[in-house]
Amino acid sequence: MSFESPITPQRVGWYRTPVSRADMARLLERSDAQGLAQALGHLGLGLATGAAAWYASLALPWYVFLLALCVHGTVFSFLGAAFHELSHQTVFKTKALHAPFLNLVSWLVWLNPVWYWASHQEHHKYTLHPPDDLEVVLPYEVTWASFLRSAFVNPWDLVYRWRGYLRTAFGRVNGRWDQHLFPPEASEQRRRLRTWARLALLGHLALVIVAILTGWWQLIVLVTLAPYYAGGLRYLAEVPQHAGLQDNVPDFRLCTRTYTVNPVVEFLYWHMNYHLDHHMFAAVPCYHLGKLHRLIAPDLPPTPHGLIATWREILAIVARQRVDPGYQYAAPLPAPRALPANGG
Repeated sequence: MSFESPITPQRVGWYRTPVSRADMARLLERSDAQGLAQALGHLGLGLATGAAAWYASLALPWYVFLLALCVHGTVFSFLGAAFHELSHQTVFKTKALHAPFLNLVSWLVWLNPVWYWASHQEHHKYTLHPPDDLEVVLPYEVTWASFLRSAFVNPWDLVYRWRGYLRTAFGRVNGRWDQHLFPPEASEQRRRLRTWARLALLGHLALVIVAILTGWWQLIVLVTLAPYYAGGLRYLAEVPQHAGLQDNVPDFRLCTRTYTVNPVVEFLYWHMNYHLDHHMFAAVPCYHLGKLHRLIAPDLPPTPHGLIATWREILAIVARQRVDPGYQYAAPLPAPRALPANGG
């Protein structure tokens, strides 16, 4: 798909459900306790599954080790959602807490926070309005092959990310979107981009050297390679964000999807199943998105309940798109209603 860049970015007049000032003030309240429970809970779970897989590799049959590895990979793959939320800087009340957690998670999942935040700001401002948002471009690839690549072992993603890191580490900024985000005159941003890539590569290289010297090969499998296997559940949770919906519309209700899911997946996914709500009010911390959804739900399209219902909807759209490639699903919107914009 080819796009011609405008001289200046388009202005999108986004529709947002009216919310009272008092309600919004409560929703915007950040909590170090809730943020630490989410962050340390997820990282602690990843440490526990990694320790269990390590023990299984030493003392248990190979098939138990593979099962433990699948559990660890599943938990680890959802750290991409942690990376997303920490990038928004809304998780903790104490601002200084964001950087150490973000740096750690970025390193673990092989994602560059400098690149991502530059891209993600544009994604939120111009969601699915190319060429000003090329972080997400419809239509998604929703196929059995794309799912299976994530569900088991994903060497394609490994090669893609490692190539990207090496290219960035050597100071090369390629591709239309990267050139847009980091033009030649943005020398300081390019320097930060390059520095992060170099430090991340050196960190993983140091870990590999330690693993070789000690014989602890498990370090490589459970840390450096962990983002590249057992990501099937993460795929099922993440792809619904925009799959099958509309682009070039100024209404998050038509281009972004919210669904409800069981508490375990919601925790691992950092509550990003409320993705429509997150786009509409991006400053609301993830642990308040459920409250926000219940408040604005009467003004939203019907919410699928569970991954099965969500994917039934997506697969029906994908099936129609195979017959009619230009088809995009128009979510049914409720009739406009008066909601308080001020007061309590």
